[in-house]
Amino acid sequence: MDYQLLWFVILGVLLTGYAILDGFDLGVGIIHLTARNDHERRLVMNSIGPIWDGNAVWLVTFGGALFAAFPAVYGTAFSAFYLPFMALLGALIFRAVSLEFRSKREEKWWRQTWDFLFFASSFTATFLFGMAVGNAMQGIKIKDGVYQGDLSDLIGIFPILVGFLAVSLFALHGSLYLYLKTEGEFHYYVRRWVWTSYVAFCVLYATVTAFSYQLVPTATERFTSSWVGWVIAGLNFFAVINISRALYQRRSLYAFISSCCSIIAFNVLFAYSLFPNLLISSYGDEHTLTVHNSSSTEKTLHLMAWFAAIGIPFVLAYTFTTHWVFRGKVKITKQSY
Repeated sequence: MDYQLLWFVILGVLLTGYAILDGFDLGVGIIHLTARNDHERRLVMNSIGPIWDGNAVWLVTFGGALFAAFPAVYGTAFSAFYLPFMALLGALIFRAVSLEFRSKREEKWWRQTWDFLFFASSFTATFLFGMAVGNAMQGIKIKDGVYQGDLSDLIGIFPILVGFLAVSLFALHGSLYLYLKTEGEFHYYVRRWVWTSYVAFCVLYATVTAFSYQLVPTATERFTSSWVGWVIAGLNFFAVINISRALYQRRSLYAFISSCCSIIAFNVLFAYSLFPNLLISSYGDEHTLTVHNSSSTEKTLHLMAWFAAIGIPFVLAYTFTTHWVFRGKVKITKQSY
């Protein structure tokens, strides 16, 4: 068995699970300030309050699996993205604190402060995730497993565009989740923000696609040389179009499922364009970290596969149980956020 390939797939599954689950968490935070009053903002927070921490487990699992399976990639990535990752960590911390502290006091200034921090941290975390993906596609200055650049080398037009694309995608995903979880007047108000997010996402999707052909030819050439890439891209396109169809039919669950399928397709597109590379070097292929030259030993990967076979079903069961217990429309009670 090719354990390097197996762990590339497992990492893709974990990253996709995080993008779907914490994606709507982050999206809810991005559109949080659009709520018109205190009651609506409490509804926004309570829609994810019982489940956000469980969703974040997928990111922790992804980080642990990357460290164990491809330690060279883990070390190089944290060296290259050290400051952005510290900013990301700060954003995730403030986002969690905002959820817990926001409704502890009644003063308007107190709640407005945490409302803004909830939005800002959700936006920042999503934007940094997108920039990391953009840099991974474009390539960074690594030589012999060591990052040779500085922070300014990570800030370019393509990573910034991918960052905004990630923000628009998660805003759409989060607004669709809110559209699914709310009712009454706020439900119809959220629907307007779904359409706004959808239009912004489509514009950025087209823009990033156009720039990809110009700035990242190595990531797009696989789609012109193989029918598989075109099939994946086509499925992604139809998933995006199907969101508008479901919205027009006012089928909130169908629209949210289509959004999930779109995120899955995006992650498959990313993995397909990247494989077998994990971190592309702008200095040439000989310095690029791949699944073959950066992995742990065969014995380690084999042992980890057994742990994954046991552990991943538990993560799936926990995730399913949590979402099943807190299914239905969100309500405000004495125990609410």
